[in-house]
Amino acid sequence: MSIGHTLLGLLESGPRHGYDLKRAFDEKFGHDRPLHYGQVYSTMSRLLKHGLVEVDGIEAGDGPERKRYAITEAGITDVARWLATPEKPEPYLQSTLYTKVVLALLTHRDAGDILDNQRSEHLRSMRILTDRKRKGDLADQLICDHALFHLEADLRWLELAAARLDKLREAVTR
Repeated sequence: MSIGHTLLGLLESGPRHGYDLKRAFDEKFGHDRPLHYGQVYSTMSRLLKHGLVEVDGIEAGDGPERKRYAITEAGITDVARWLATPEKPEPYLQSTLYTKVVLALLTHRDAGDILDNQRSEHLRSMRILTDRKRKGDLADQLICDHALFHLEADLRWLELAAARLDKLREAVTR
């Protein structure tokens, strides 16, 4: 999962402090692996350096100053490009793909398009593997079968996610 892109996507709803970004990330995506504060701030520093976010305000408090970050137009463009780019099919695709689908819903983009693009990428990969399997020896056939079975499972998940998009939208935006 791209933490930078995820934080950028979370900023599309409005400026936030690093603490708020971490809390939103952990709530939506970090159930099994919450972000460390240092990871949030180092990522925000990198995004700031690349012009994808800007400091929208600084508040003094009892502790260190609190910077409020806002996404720039370049950041919005970068998130849109990332969301539109299909993930390379892999065994743990759902984690990144789930993040893309939820961010699309949170930022009022078409999550169905993301699922459709991913489905097309999977089918393309399956055609290539099927051709390789037909031409290969037993070892090649087995490795291709292994990959094809994973891709078929992913396709089933893509169909299930598409069928539940309305319910997911309702769950993540309340």
